[in-house]
Amino acid sequence: MRNAAPTHDLTDRLFRSLASALLFAAVLLVLAGEARGQIEVDINRGFFEPLPVAVTDFHGELQDEAKTGADIGGVIAANLERSGLFRPLPPKAFIQTLESLANGPRFGDWRIIGAQALISGTVRVQGDGRLKVEFRLWDVFGETQMTGLAYYTTPGNWRRVAHIISDAIYKRLTGEEGYFDTRIVYIAETGPQTRRIKRLAIMDQDGANHQFLTDGEEIVLTPRFSPTTQEITYMVFRKIGGREVPRVYLYNLNTGQQEVLGRFPGMTFAPRFAPDGNTVIMSMAHEGNSEVYTLDLRTRRERRLTNHPSIDTSPSFGPDGQQIVFNSDRSGKPQLYVMDRDGGNVRRISRGQGAYYTPVWSPRGDWVAFTRQFKGEFYIGVMKPDGTGERMIVKDYNVEAPTWAPNGRVISFFRSTPADSKGNFTRKLYTVDVTGYNEREMITPVDGADPAWSPLIP
Repeated sequence: MRNAAPTHDLTDRLFRSLASALLFAAVLLVLAGEARGQIEVDINRGFFEPLPVAVTDFHGELQDEAKTGADIGGVIAANLERSGLFRPLPPKAFIQTLESLANGPRFGDWRIIGAQALISGTVRVQGDGRLKVEFRLWDVFGETQMTGLAYYTTPGNWRRVAHIISDAIYKRLTGEEGYFDTRIVYIAETGPQTRRIKRLAIMDQDGANHQFLTDGEEIVLTPRFSPTTQEITYMVFRKIGGREVPRVYLYNLNTGQQEVLGRFPGMTFAPRFAPDGNTVIMSMAHEGNSEVYTLDLRTRRERRLTNHPSIDTSPSFGPDGQQIVFNSDRSGKPQLYVMDRDGGNVRRISRGQGAYYTPVWSPRGDWVAFTRQFKGEFYIGVMKPDGTGERMIVKDYNVEAPTWAPNGRVISFFRSTPADSKGNFTRKLYTVDVTGYNEREMITPVDGADPAWSPLIP
């Protein structure tokens, strides 16, 4: 946990810019009082009692301001609660009114209801039509302000402001980056089991702003975000000459434009961006054998990294771009291997019983998440990049395809569950903390599979 900066020295200013002419200005507010007994949340443990926090509606004098303020407070409370680290207290228990809170907290009123942290704020419409959203995070027992920010944006962008504020609160209380100002892309599934319609879909991490990106005319698979969050790479099975041919596509989220990356001669699997965003790594099958390749997006040149008679697939770069984890059955059954970015120095890292699939490196570089199958059960697990510290964090009939939140603390995956005795099943998205604590369903309008978590939105 980082120490609070001296309150009388805080005069820093923070500015955020958004694309599409949406401009944020965030100003670090002067903190009042001396920092003493600052709250700390230890996120490295498993189960613990969540920190009780009071999240008020943000005060607005006009009706529209008050409505937006209530919406912002609600999104912040929901974000913090879903993290499993915080327990928002019921607003009915609040003693101090929003109007009086504008003059500062009466800390005794918040201590009496058990709040350890207090989040308050205001919403004002400016003369130029922009929205000014200001928030403050208070240490109730220390009777000090921990941080405060003000944002200027368009009124329709209030939800994103709420996510950014949630990230600021999360970081101040845990010492680590938040993950609320992010999106999830996934495969939306509808229709009968034998004729499943699969569409590319995207939503905010809390399920809001959901939209379908493809029309379902073609089967789409394995979407993955670029490091800039503005492009997605994915697979399409396109009907050509009476047969379905795999193609790797790029989808630009700003323009909606779809672009074929290449017409490769064999089957192509699991495309994924390198950390620099200039390279896509994937598995391609030539003459029935799958190997790992990279494709330079600027020159469109392919480079073969593996050369083995066994199946090599599901590659994922480490966050520094220097190493790659992948899945291979060269030892007799699917196991996890790590190699250097040029394909050299291959070494096996998984040693457990069963089969290992879909490895993905944590954004922090400290863990590799994977799917494991053993004796009819599926697991989502993690291990260190050298193969040590392996542990299972989810076990079920069928769980697959882990993806990391950008702070490396939370994993999303999907679960297939039998729906009836006729072989039908449902697929739903879930999140879980890397410790195995706080598993939650991500609500989607239709069945969902193969999620991919974006980096923080720039």
